Amino acid sequence: QVQLVESGGGLVQAGGSLRVSCAASTRTFNIYTIGWFRQAPGKEREFVAAMPWRGGTTYYGDSVKGRFTISRDNAKSTVDLQMNSLKTKDTAVYYCAAQNPFDGGAYSRLSKGEAYIYWGQGTQVTVSS
Repeated sequence: QVQLVESGGGLVQAGGSLRVSCAASTRTFNIYTIGWFRQAPGKEREFVAAMPWRGGTTYYGDSVKGRFTISRDNAKSTVDLQMNSLKTKDTAVYYCAAQNPFDGGAYSRLSKGEAYIYWGQGTQVTVSS
């Protein structure tokens, strides 16, 4: 059992920045790929970013490339998402999730919510114009 808790959401003006965090309660945090997803009212869940346990290559959805940065600290069992140049369309509930360790590491798989087995409760991010 892995518990994930998001924090850092809030209200921010368009063009501003916000940093959301994900804290995990597990003794084996390092084996999980951690992903960020978001869901806005009336829209389907969308892949935002992911980072494998080994670091190095990171993955981003097209809508956030160049603006968002994912990072992780395995020693502290935390994953952060730095969001810059925020747009009103970024408004959504942001969720962090841990991927099944037996699942694949290719973008085609880790960008799919179905590949993740543990989810946080989400944190609201609202971007105003």
